[in-house]
Amino acid sequence: MAGIYIHIPFCKTRCVYCDFYKETDESQINAFVSALCKEIQLRKNEVSESVKSVYLGGGTPSRLSKQHLEQIFETLNTEFSIDNNAEITLEANPDDLSPEYIQILSQSPLNRISIGIQSFEDDELKFLSRRHSSQQAIDAVKNCQQAGFHNISIDLIYGLPRQTLEIWEKNLKKACELNIQHISAYHLIYEEKTKLYSLLQKGRVQPVNDDTSTEMFSMLINMLTKNGFEHYEISNFAKNGLYSKHNTSYWQNERYIGLAPSAHSYDGENRSWNIASIKKYITSVQSGKLLQETEHLTLSKKYNEFILTGLRTMWGVDLQQLKSIFGEKYYDFCIKNAQKYINKRLLTIKNNSLILTREGIFISDGIMSELMFID
Repeated sequence: MAGIYIHIPFCKTRCVYCDFYKETDESQINAFVSALCKEIQLRKNEVSESVKSVYLGGGTPSRLSKQHLEQIFETLNTEFSIDNNAEITLEANPDDLSPEYIQILSQSPLNRISIGIQSFEDDELKFLSRRHSSQQAIDAVKNCQQAGFHNISIDLIYGLPRQTLEIWEKNLKKACELNIQHISAYHLIYEEKTKLYSLLQKGRVQPVNDDTSTEMFSMLINMLTKNGFEHYEISNFAKNGLYSKHNTSYWQNERYIGLAPSAHSYDGENRSWNIASIKKYITSVQSGKLLQETEHLTLSKKYNEFILTGLRTMWGVDLQQLKSIFGEKYYDFCIKNAQKYINKRLLTIKNNSLILTREGIFISDGIMSELMFID
């Protein structure tokens, strides 16, 4: 079993860009945690081997209290076999990370903190509806380090309206100064049903142009690699081999289970997901029957995911594994469609793996789509 993902669907406020399932009414948080522990008990037989990672995402997991965390981890350790070297991550907002709360986290099984900073510019944070300031973000990182956390990741967003190359460079410099181990950097996406998308439709914001986006991505790669980070996935950079074990398991098509509302699971053959409603989730779990939907993955869908996730990483697509799992038909299709990109030095084959080159990363979406198999 690769890992366990737990979706904590509570946020104090909504960010303008976020389309993940969450609620700002925290009145049900106690009932939710009780239901979550019940779901863990209901699904214990889905995991027969040792768990390599536990990831508390959201939403905002740092809205959980000491008692909530104790209740969750006690249940996890009772029902599952958690590996002694498991990576156990909690996503957190900087303004939740007071010295007192960090002390609580340091006394828990957590050994990795992922901090949603997004920007070190106060004007950008205000635009994104983030609750923290730049100084709070910096203090949160330093306080976590002082409390003994030595595996810290931060999230950054680029490509914001009115964001210049100078502003983005300033953000990256501040990130590098913090002596953290991991950075995830994502280009701003205008997701439907978000406030940001509504602003776009009304003409109140304008996306950055494609050339600027490309320059920002290039600056990201150059500055982080110069500062000792390894670019191991399109949006992710790590020092000293401290890749996110949990997310890497997704990219390597390993099995995992997702707990709580809207969380997804993968058993190697099927994808399933819990209902995206706290009230219905609590009611269903209390009755002993979890509300889920399931999709059976055809061989073509598995192949497409194998290509998509593999090419996102520095390890690429293992061609021997591709042939072994999917057979000559899919292998030949992949090689045939990849050849023109190999000729253009946008793809390369190294150690029998198909890998994006530095130039290929910039047009990775187009390359991946060319390698997708359509029935």
